[in-house]
Amino acid sequence: MSSAPSLNLAAQAKSLTSASAAGTLQQASNQSGLRYPTNRKTIYDRNLNRSRNAELSRASFAYLFGEMVSYAQRRVTGIQDLEKRLNTQGHPIGLRLLDLLLYREPARSAQRPTRILPLLQFITTTLWRHLFARPADALERSQNNEDEYMISDNDPLVNQYISVPKEMSQLNCAAFVAGIVEGVCDGTGFPARVTAHGVGTEMWPGKTVFLIKFEPEVLERESFLQKP
Repeated sequence: MSSAPSLNLAAQAKSLTSASAAGTLQQASNQSGLRYPTNRKTIYDRNLNRSRNAELSRASFAYLFGEMVSYAQRRVTGIQDLEKRLNTQGHPIGLRLLDLLLYREPARSAQRPTRILPLLQFITTTLWRHLFARPADALERSQNNEDEYMISDNDPLVNQYISVPKEMSQLNCAAFVAGIVEGVCDGTGFPARVTAHGVGTEMWPGKTVFLIKFEPEVLERESFLQKP
């Protein structure tokens, strides 16, 4: 007969604990201005492989990226500063994408590139397919400088929904993608400076070349690894 009150008290205590947790969560939500789901799970609780094939609609991307460019434009005084800010915004995304994409690779091939060519192939295939659902259009090495490589994209997605005024005709918003590539290079231990340059042609007016210039220590290591 004495067990019933104990169970009752335990149930009440559990109910109070849940109510208290819900109240705390609601209070935190109100203070931060963010909305939390009732099950208290966020995007960080999802399995990383669950969204492997998920895609963001182009309309959503166009709106978000356009707002990001507008936000950056209001805080700079020139085109170079704007491109630098876009590059800076893309850099941490590259670092995180590197970890995510390597995590999703099969165990036998989930290794960070240790040479320049495998790194660039990873960027132009795996990374580009993840971002744009297709590989990059070309990968070339500079004939004049051995520390420079060029990735070509004939029609960068990030430039398709940006209307650039005439006075800013030199602006290339693909600097954001250059920042992502730079983040991947830095994350794999290949420090480099990556910039985006418009080289439009009659067939591809929006063609962009991403110039990757590696630091001297990268070439020194590459030369050492090439030795028999």
